[in-house]
Amino acid sequence: MTRHFALAALLASSLMAPLAVHAATVQLTVLARDGQPLVDAVVVVEPISGIAPVAPAPVHATIQQLKMQFVPGTSVLPVGSRVSFVNLDSWDHHVRGVPAGLSGLNAAPDAGFELRLDGKATSKDAAVADVTLTRAGAVQLGCHLHSSMRGFIFVTDSPWAVKTDAQGMAMLQDVPEGAARLRVWHGEQIIEPAPGTLTVTRVTALTVPTQVQPRRRRP
Repeated sequence: MTRHFALAALLASSLMAPLAVHAATVQLTVLARDGQPLVDAVVVVEPISGIAPVAPAPVHATIQQLKMQFVPGTSVLPVGSRVSFVNLDSWDHHVRGVPAGLSGLNAAPDAGFELRLDGKATSKDAAVADVTLTRAGAVQLGCHLHSSMRGFIFVTDSPWAVKTDAQGMAMLQDVPEGAARLRVWHGEQIIEPAPGTLTVTRVTALTVPTQVQPRRRRP
């Protein structure tokens, strides 16, 4: 009797256990308005499973100021990451980080961060200043001294966020199968469009058109 009761309890517990969520690979090709690959678009997949994802660990990243550009032009970094800004030009630069898009227009005067970096003197180390990213969201980088300089940091608490490469492709690993929301963000957007939807299968490959037409970066 005891043995039958134990078997019944084991069977009941197995039936009540949640089904295993399989991990999948999602490959997305993001296109600009003209149909060409959209470089440096940030893709975020948000599973609608009710399972809270584990936030990615903070990292230490470097953004250079080189030849009047922020390099890389767009970075995707976890919340809590530390960024070292390095001025490799021989002239002074400024760094102003504010919320990107409409959020920046309505931001408080003290929102974001400001830095000043001296130009690199011959035979001396480049000037470096650090910032810790404490809040999720897109940040636009600028320089008050050189208005043509622009860059972006997409700060995320999602493990499924990545930017597209030179072919407009983004690859995300270990995404739970099932229904999900799809966000596509780009620095040229003023207003982020509403998220789309997709069904994640074991191997998911999609082409995603957008209305973004990026301006050319100066060489």
